[in-house]
Amino acid sequence: MIKAVPLGIQHVLAMFVSNVTPAIIVCGAAGFGFGSNSADFPQMIYMIQMSMFFAGIATLFQTIGFGPVGARLPIVQGTSFAFIPIMIPLVAGKGVDAIAVLMGGILVGGLFHAVLGLFIGKIRFALPPLVTGLVVTMIGLALVKVGVQYAAGGVPAIGTPEYGSGVNWLMASTVIIVTLGLKFFARGMLSVSAVLIGLLVGYALAFMLGQVNLGNIGRAASFALPNPLHFGLEFSVAAIIGFCAMSFVSAVETVGDVSGITKGGAGREATDKEIQGATFADGFGTAISGLFGALPNTSFSQNVGLIAMTGVMSRGVVTIGAIFLIVCGLVPKVGAIISSIPIEVLGGGVIVMFGMVVAAGISMLSDVSWNRRNMVIFAIALSLGLGLQLEPDALQYLPGTLKILATSGILPAAVIAIVLNLILPEELSDEATEEVSGGMSGHGEGSLGSKSK
Repeated sequence: MIKAVPLGIQHVLAMFVSNVTPAIIVCGAAGFGFGSNSADFPQMIYMIQMSMFFAGIATLFQTIGFGPVGARLPIVQGTSFAFIPIMIPLVAGKGVDAIAVLMGGILVGGLFHAVLGLFIGKIRFALPPLVTGLVVTMIGLALVKVGVQYAAGGVPAIGTPEYGSGVNWLMASTVIIVTLGLKFFARGMLSVSAVLIGLLVGYALAFMLGQVNLGNIGRAASFALPNPLHFGLEFSVAAIIGFCAMSFVSAVETVGDVSGITKGGAGREATDKEIQGATFADGFGTAISGLFGALPNTSFSQNVGLIAMTGVMSRGVVTIGAIFLIVCGLVPKVGAIISSIPIEVLGGGVIVMFGMVVAAGISMLSDVSWNRRNMVIFAIALSLGLGLQLEPDALQYLPGTLKILATSGILPAAVIAIVLNLILPEELSDEATEEVSGGMSGHGEGSLGSKSK
């Protein structure tokens, strides 16, 4: 037990920042986050609190389980970045009342995710690395703008003299420099917790510069239980379709994490029962989160790497970490402390994290055989998906539901990639791509040209 407690807290430190960041971004997009001066700002503190609490609950679903739910493996659950590009258009500028639509989508999407556990093995063929890598890359590209906006001073500061000031970038760049230094020159837990430590150093600098407001900490309660239907429930077609669609990607990610844990920690392949149980836990953990005002949960890949690094594949250790998260979620002062972090400091950490999401997507794409066929599929999906994301007004005449789904960029990119991957023939000649590539058609494996040489 003496060793298990610090090892469990280690797992929490490795995922802590990533776990609470989605709540901060969603509340900021809705208009009651950092710098908004909104009377609803305490609602962000509540969502941060619930992000910790239900990450702990969902982790217990995985480590301890009940019935068919849970892999009974040391899988750490946390709030998912994958759904942020779907959530932002649903709440943008609409205030706290718009959160009810998210919660309805999260509830239905979570239940749908759990159902995927019944046949997850049979749908994996439709989501090869070409598709999953593209989607993860698109998620990261959708978020990097948020990181730069935060580092410059946040959306409410846009158009003011303070936006992009030297002081703002000093705080953000300090976080980035410390994080990079630890990632490259430190070992063990210092490296794994580099973003968290970078934020702490940035926070200390901001405090010395007089940029930290501690007022909310004193006003926050010392203990509070989760509040059922805190934001209410509202069911929107756009939200339900969006959350259900992203559940496919989240489910495949979880399969990969389960396989990574069993290979890295036990030297074996994951069983069908473990994969199914993990998917059930993902879905039910997300559905319950939606009932209490938290965001969707998924397995956290950074903790898979931590298990491989330490060689400690213990459910007990991760369970201790889950209990620590639950305790933090019951103490609003913890959420208030997090909310006191200047947005510029958070921006430095977010730039690193979202850049890593892009890098993770590109890493997944490295497993693709880059023949002419796959290049064309990727090109069309990326061009339309990213283009619609960058220029949403191009679809101004679409009905509201379709516009929200299409301008997320991720869903159209994923649908195009999946459909084309399933229906297009396996080969495409050199000549078929040369005319549109400006001489940069590439020479990937599997092209007819490379086979003839």
